[in-house]
Amino acid sequence: MTSWTPFSYLVTNLARFVRPHEVTFSGVNSTLPMLACLLAKRAYDFPFTYINVAGGVDPRPSSVPISSSDPVLAEHSRSIFANEDFYDLCTRGGMDLCFLGAAQIDGRGDTNVSCIGDWHEPKVRLPGGGGGAVMLPTARRCCTWRTEHSRRTMVERLDFRTAAGGMHGVVTPIAVFVHDGERLRLTSWHPDVDLDEVRERTAFELVLHEDAGPTPPPTAAEAAALSTLDPKGVFESDARVALR
Repeated sequence: MTSWTPFSYLVTNLARFVRPHEVTFSGVNSTLPMLACLLAKRAYDFPFTYINVAGGVDPRPSSVPISSSDPVLAEHSRSIFANEDFYDLCTRGGMDLCFLGAAQIDGRGDTNVSCIGDWHEPKVRLPGGGGGAVMLPTARRCCTWRTEHSRRTMVERLDFRTAAGGMHGVVTPIAVFVHDGERLRLTSWHPDVDLDEVRERTAFELVLHEDAGPTPPPTAAEAAALSTLDPKGVFESDARVALR
């Protein structure tokens, strides 16, 4: 056994994409990236600017909300951003890292949040591009995540291409991918998961990074920070249903 759970694996490895002195953004319906940004503030000994969709800029929330859009995320902020400010900053080249959701991801790092099935007769109609269609190609780097790692989410061909360009990293409960400029490469995988299982659960061709290997365990600082964010294990418990 390792010290990773699927929940801690996702949150911590999303946090590891945060870099010193950068501007980082987490959006709507993005609880895991929200937690990752708050974890990075606590665990890493470097400054960075955290902006969230609730409008907060480096907030100090009095509690950790379930929703990534909760107004508590604007408490004690250095300033308040409106939605148009996010897009403006991004299109001007001032957004270093955006966390944006996706229903499907292909091997090129393109994403679908529009529909499952044929556009004219979809099986499922999804929320649509929203800010992601603007921010994915204009942010310096974007990262996404999936709570389910399967051939229906990590696809060879998207049912609909909502956004393309700018993808830097992808985290699932069992693997971490980084884009090399042409495609996603597997950089690490959950130590309790066999590499063949990652390959079997991924529909696009699995290409390994030259330094690929089992994901390093959480540091003491990362584990302590996540514990302070979820002291009663509420997020961990809720995540057990979704993460697989």
